[in-house]
Amino acid sequence: MEDLAPRPGDLEAIETASRDEMSALQLERMKWSLTHAYENSAFYRQRFDEAGVHPSDLKTLSDLAKFPFTTKKDLRDTYPFGMFAVPREKLARIHASSGTTGKPTVVGYTQKDIDTWATLVARSIRASGGRPGDIAHIAYGYGLFTGGLGAHYGAEKLGCTVVPISGGMTERQVTLIQDFKPRIIMVTPSYMLSILDEFRRQGVDPRTSSLAVGIFGAEPWTNAMRQEIEQAFDMHAVDIYGLSEVMGPGVANECVETKDGLHIWEDHFYPEIIDPNTGDVLPDGELGELVFTTLTKEGLPIIRYRTRDLTRLLPGTARAMRRMEKITGRSDDMIILRGVNVFPTQIEEQILKCRGLAPHFQIELSRAGRMDNMTVHVECTVEFADDAARSHSAHELTHHIKSVVGVSTRVNVHAPGEVVRSEGKAKRVVDNRPKE
Repeated sequence: MEDLAPRPGDLEAIETASRDEMSALQLERMKWSLTHAYENSAFYRQRFDEAGVHPSDLKTLSDLAKFPFTTKKDLRDTYPFGMFAVPREKLARIHASSGTTGKPTVVGYTQKDIDTWATLVARSIRASGGRPGDIAHIAYGYGLFTGGLGAHYGAEKLGCTVVPISGGMTERQVTLIQDFKPRIIMVTPSYMLSILDEFRRQGVDPRTSSLAVGIFGAEPWTNAMRQEIEQAFDMHAVDIYGLSEVMGPGVANECVETKDGLHIWEDHFYPEIIDPNTGDVLPDGELGELVFTTLTKEGLPIIRYRTRDLTRLLPGTARAMRRMEKITGRSDDMIILRGVNVFPTQIEEQILKCRGLAPHFQIELSRAGRMDNMTVHVECTVEFADDAARSHSAHELTHHIKSVVGVSTRVNVHAPGEVVRSEGKAKRVVDNRPKE
């Protein structure tokens, strides 16, 4: 893999600012954001008044802890436009979640918000090793999902040539990668595995492709998965983080030269880590739930948004901004199985230890009597597809999960191609337990 560290003059001044300079900018912008939300959003005015706080109460950054949290439920309860802080006519674009578990969450952007978003995604692509003039193959889904258009505008802002293929049509994805020779691919890591399968199905060595940088987000993935992709393609695999409620992709990004956590673009987003049970703010370095306050958003300012993502804040390295540890799970995708907390990424890590297994899997939860059970459905590799090898792999994975994760589970090893694929975010858990 080539050395993609930034050259002198590549970085913006804010990326190397001192902590004091960053804190001063954050305090100034936070005062504006709280005031903007209070004066222009009936939701936030009511919420602040109920909590007995006013934007003028913010004297230091730590005073933010006095203000109430915002949750996904708030966006659903105010569906569709009840949280916006500008008239609807001032919005340049609306995005929304899929709404698979209820009403979708709707977010809106002014033109200034769109420009900021594009700038931060461009910064993220550059941090990943992308450069002006690169061809960027964007296989995130386009439409109401923020991934495709967020990546698209950022790549254009950086000066890349964009191939807006979106998700799906996996055979065509590989054909266009071979024909157009993009240097960058932006896609979910689970769908990148499907693209990898298609390379192999076509008899094409993925290491001969033009891809040098993969920018992967929209779902948790492990460092073991990173190694799998990097070795398969001889490319850098870099993590990007975002969520539509806060902006979309480009809230934080790894730097390709270190890959040691995601630098939060703190000039636009203020992070906190809280105890998910008490809501108390935790010091940097402590594991807890990630909370964000937007500092510059006009259309939908977000104050202390509970992401449900579990991580910790760490000092800056390749950039001055603080890092967040790679997300390994969400408090709302955590499985509690017979008193043990289990995350899908933990299962993924154990699968990748097994030579005979491919990283395509799904977890099925069921209940027999009063006992919850977990079954891991996983595929074997082509080389280990006979019955004896599959039985050995099932035993090996069962042992790893019991030893490392601490739960007993069934393992069903399927033939290649039999575990359901995703063209976007992977659906890792199917809960077939009876509803209470």
